[in-house]
Amino acid sequence: MNEEEFKNIEKIIVDFKDEIKQEFRHQLGIQTEKFQHKLDIVVEGHQMLSDKMDRIKTELVERIGCVEHKLDIVAAKTDDTAARCDSISDKLDAVAAKTDETSVRLDLISDKLDNVAAKIDVVAADLTAHRADTEIHHMVYKIKEEG
Repeated sequence: MNEEEFKNIEKIIVDFKDEIKQEFRHQLGIQTEKFQHKLDIVVEGHQMLSDKMDRIKTELVERIGCVEHKLDIVAAKTDDTAARCDSISDKLDAVAAKTDETSVRLDLISDKLDNVAAKIDVVAADLTAHRADTEIHHMVYKIKEEG
């Protein structure tokens, strides 16, 4: 192998090496473009998800606001109902107190009626005894019943 053939081989190797570098750069550029395209798709997807999450957040805030408003209304009605229940309870306590007072009065009236009934029983017993005594002396005393 002479020197000229050696330089020829060296030139072929250098040219081949340059072709490989050029092809490598070309393939690397293609791969970079593909990767960039896929990365752009991923970024676009993330942006869409972010937008969707923002919309959902807005909807949730609105719904939560509506629920809070309804809960405030329910709380107000509950307070009103509690106040009414307290008022009714007070009225029932007053009625119970009057009922207790009336019961005491009725007990006093009942005791008085029992005393009157006992007196009436005494008078009836006296009257029965007096009649029996009068009937024994029917010639002296005449009793005439009309009926």
